[in-house]
Amino acid sequence: GYTPYLDPMAVHPNPILYRKLQEAKQLPITEQDLEFLCEGLEGRSGNPVAVLFDTLLHPNADLGFEFPSVLQWRMEKKHHIPHLILGKATPGGAWHAMEGSMLTISLGVWMELPGVNYKDLTSGKRRSVSNDRATPDEISSYYKNYVKLMGLQKNFVDNTYVTSVQKLHRSHEKTLGNDKNTVNGDTHVPFSLFAENVVLATGASDSPARLGVEGEDLPYVFHSVRDLGVAVSCHGKLGSSSDPVLVVGAGLSAADAVLCALNHRVSVLHAFRKRADDPGLIFKQLPKTLYPEYHRVYHMMCSQVYPASPVANPTSSSPSLFPDYTSFPEHCVLSFQPDMHCVMRGSNGALRVFKVSMVLVLIGTYPNLFFLKEQGQYLGLDPSRPISCRQNPIDINPYTFECNAEPGLFAMGPLVGDNFVRFLKGGALGIASCLRKRLKQRIEKNRKLITEEEGCGRREREGKKVHL
Repeated sequence: GYTPYLDPMAVHPNPILYRKLQEAKQLPITEQDLEFLCEGLEGRSGNPVAVLFDTLLHPNADLGFEFPSVLQWRMEKKHHIPHLILGKATPGGAWHAMEGSMLTISLGVWMELPGVNYKDLTSGKRRSVSNDRATPDEISSYYKNYVKLMGLQKNFVDNTYVTSVQKLHRSHEKTLGNDKNTVNGDTHVPFSLFAENVVLATGASDSPARLGVEGEDLPYVFHSVRDLGVAVSCHGKLGSSSDPVLVVGAGLSAADAVLCALNHRVSVLHAFRKRADDPGLIFKQLPKTLYPEYHRVYHMMCSQVYPASPVANPTSSSPSLFPDYTSFPEHCVLSFQPDMHCVMRGSNGALRVFKVSMVLVLIGTYPNLFFLKEQGQYLGLDPSRPISCRQNPIDINPYTFECNAEPGLFAMGPLVGDNFVRFLKGGALGIASCLRKRLKQRIEKNRKLITEEEGCGRREREGKKVHL
C-alpha cells in the first residue's frame, strides 16, 4: 500500500517533466500515464519507465548532483495489492554470496529502495571520496533491514525453491504438486500457489557462462569470484609461493578476481579475447576518480602484456611473465589439462602453456529459468535463443513490463536488461501501476454491473405493479 505522489514541496530540475507532474499532482504516480511522463527522457537504461523512476528518485544523478527525491510516499491500504515474494535465500539475494572485499559499481545511495534512506542505515561508513560505493555486506544488511523497517516480512517466503510455473485454471488447482516425487521428510515441503499474475525477478546470475573447452570441469577450474575468496582465505592454499591464478574474461567480475588475488599476493595471468584498447571494454565507461581500482587493473591490462613469441615452455616459469600480473589480450583458452597446465592461443596463432594453481572463468552469466516452459526461451526478443540480459532479454511491454508472449507474466531487472538496482526499481513501478489500474478497472466494471442489475430489478418490480 506504499504509494508514490509528487511531493508538494519539491521542484524537479527538468521543467518539462515537472510541468507534466503538476497536471495530475493529486494522483499517485502509479495511476498516471507513464508513457506520457516518459516522453523525452533520456538515461542509462533502455527501459523508459526505469529512466522515469530514476529521475524522480535521483534527479540529475548522472550530472553528479545529489538532489533529493521529488516523491512523497504515503501508506494507503486501498492501494494494497496482495502479493508474496518467493526466494531461494533471504532478502538481499545474490548480495549475500558476493566476495566481501569488492565494492558496488553504483554509489551506495543508488542502491537504496524507496522509503528508507541508505545513508541513515550506513552512517559513518564512508571510506573516501571515491568510496561512496558500498560493500556487499553493507548492501545485504540494508536490504534485510529494509524488509523489517517497512513491515514486509509477511510478504516474504524465504528459502523457497520454485520448481514450476504453469498457466492453469482454478479447476486444476487441486492437482498441482500431486505428481511430484521430490518430498524428503522435513527438508522439503512441497506447496503450490494459484496467482493471477506472476513477476519474474530472478536476476541473471544463476548459471555461469562456460568456455566449452576440454578440462573445464576439472577441480581447479571455477566460475565464481567467491571461490577465489574462499581459496585465499584458507591458510596455505593460495599465496605468494603458489603458481599463478589464471583469470579468463575482461569484465568487472574478472577485474574483481584480479584485485582479490593481488591483494593476497597471488600472481595473476589474465586472458581475454578483446584487444586491450578495445573501445567496448567496460573500463572506458567508468570515471577514474570513482573507480580507481578498476582503472588500476585496466592500466595493467594495457602495460603488462605478454610479448608475442613462440610456444612458452610449460616446464619452467617464463622470464617474460611479470612478477605480479601478466596480460594476454586477444587470447583464447584451448584446454585445461589434468596436470594443471592451461593451453592458450594468441591472435598470431602462437600457443602458450602455463602451469597454474587455479582458474577463474568469468565471462558472464545466464538466468536459469528451468521452471518455465522451454526454459523461458519463448519469452525472449529472439525466441530461438536462450534468455540473456545483454543479447536476448525478455520481450516486454515497455510501460507495464508484461511479457508480450505471456499475458499475466511480468519480468523486471536483469531479465529485461536492467542490471543495476538503480534502474530495476522502474520495473516495480511499471508492474505496480499496471496491476493497480487493472484492479481499479475491474472494481469499476463490477460496480457498473451491480448498478445495472439493481436497475433491472427496479424496472421489473415497477412493471409488476403496473401489470397488477
